[in-house]
Amino acid sequence: MGLLRFSFRSEILSLHSNITVTFPTENMTYYPLADAKREEGVAPRRQWEYRKDMKYQTVYVLHGGGDDDTCVVRKSNLERYAEDNCVMTVTAQVNDSFFMDTQYGYKYFTYMTEELPKVVQTLFPSSPEKEDNFVLGMAMGGNGALALGIKRPDLYAACVDLSGGIGCSVDTDAFIEELRTLKMERLGAAFGNPDDIRDGEYDLGGYIRRYLAKGITIPKLFIAVGENDFIRDTVRRDRDALRGYGIDFYYEEAEKHAHDWNFWDIYIKKALDEWLPLKKKPIYQ
Repeated sequence: MGLLRFSFRSEILSLHSNITVTFPTENMTYYPLADAKREEGVAPRRQWEYRKDMKYQTVYVLHGGGDDDTCVVRKSNLERYAEDNCVMTVTAQVNDSFFMDTQYGYKYFTYMTEELPKVVQTLFPSSPEKEDNFVLGMAMGGNGALALGIKRPDLYAACVDLSGGIGCSVDTDAFIEELRTLKMERLGAAFGNPDDIRDGEYDLGGYIRRYLAKGITIPKLFIAVGENDFIRDTVRRDRDALRGYGIDFYYEEAEKHAHDWNFWDIYIKKALDEWLPLKKKPIYQ
């Protein structure tokens, strides 16, 4: 697997920003596939040829609260799972912004949905097609994945929310109540006055209500949480709200699992192996 940590100055954030990118390289060969030299070394086992017009499907992996862009790669087997499925991954450092355009000024949602994809698709072999792009997150990143998928249905074929419980919610009333009662200063700093939430930019339920009225389809949603996760009941409120709107999605609770990497590692693998519609090979133009 190829691994790169890339730093660049974001115009949207007016900050130097870090991303960690993985590339599936173990099955790639620089020999033309018909070249007899491929009989040497490990080349015969490599089934895909490097070409200048080659692209990869891409999964944007959203980190949890308190983490950075390296944590997912360091604490899970993401590299190996992505290699097995011939998919590229991108994890961006967003601090504890909930992946939103925050009230304190930093526009992380705009960064994630407008600037970062353009940078990644220009500098790296990432396919720009909606059918080739996915978003997956855990904890704070799970809410972020849900928000990115619902607010920008034009960008992603599917999104995966693992243990997402703090941040934007499909259940408008529950989210407003959370902002009023949860003693977390960064939450209020990001989202502002709870009285301004309904049908605003942070209200995922409001987006769905408008989409239903206009016939807009959201990406396929996959939601999972550990049976013993402290955030489980909040995740269930999103589940119940989606059901109430008649949205088609997949939901799963993992027995005996909690809010930790033991759960997330298993479900990152499951998402890449089973849930996401991955082609499992490079895309040749």
